[in-house]
Amino acid sequence: MSHASALRGHLASGGTVLMPGVWDPMSALLAEQAGFSTLFLSGFALSGTLLGEPDIGIIGQSEMADAARRVCSAVPGTQVVVDADTGYGDDSDIARTVALWEGAGAAGMFLEDQEWPKKCGHMEDKRVVSRDEWLGRLRTVLRCRSELHVTARTDALAVDGIDEAIERARMARDLGVDAVFVEAPRSVADLERIASEVDGVVLVANMVEKGKTPLLTPGELAALGFRLVVSPLSGLLSAARALGDAYAHLHREGTMRDVLGSMTSFDGFTELVGLEKHLAAGPDGR
Repeated sequence: MSHASALRGHLASGGTVLMPGVWDPMSALLAEQAGFSTLFLSGFALSGTLLGEPDIGIIGQSEMADAARRVCSAVPGTQVVVDADTGYGDDSDIARTVALWEGAGAAGMFLEDQEWPKKCGHMEDKRVVSRDEWLGRLRTVLRCRSELHVTARTDALAVDGIDEAIERARMARDLGVDAVFVEAPRSVADLERIASEVDGVVLVANMVEKGKTPLLTPGELAALGFRLVVSPLSGLLSAARALGDAYAHLHREGTMRDVLGSMTSFDGFTELVGLEKHLAAGPDGR
């Protein structure tokens, strides 16, 4: 069974999926080691880690595709959903995005209705394209995909209000997408209304720490009607704090000998990245 089929089947059976955000093979390996079977390759996280830039449309199609290949290759037994922002251009560009994502081994993609250059969904002053333009993007994806699980994301709530966001969500559902994602609800009441008025499709909730949406557990979200849950920045924000603390300590003390307990061991890290497997294969890789 393909990764897309496995994800689709799990959701069709009524299961709930929690996807942590990853940005490279190491973060993917750590998430897999923690027990996650589905991961989300986050554009926000990749912008920050690969380029040292904010998520405001600087990262492009080629960088995302390259990262998708590396991540999917590192965790071949795990489903990876890859952010696709706005699709990176016109219909031909969007068709190429679909081909690149499927070629990388992605299980699914998120496609949104922002104007380019887009912004992180929890930033201010976003702009969205017309309904027709967004639906056209989605039609292109649905026409070109082989199996890819497609999530339609709308940022219209922050721009034009919840009524418009719900109407766009319904229209995307009626096109035949696999899941619908109304970005940045500001309250439980917003979440309840979205769930009650957008039925017949898998609903996505985005849990961004210190973002605009209340943080709820997968169980709490499932009770509201949301079964695909993405936590895109949990690992990134935690890693940034840990790295900052480690570098500050090293700069201040000149050594890490007093805080070794806060660090992964040397052997633990080489085990994570598969040293024994490579040594067993021998110098010729067999």
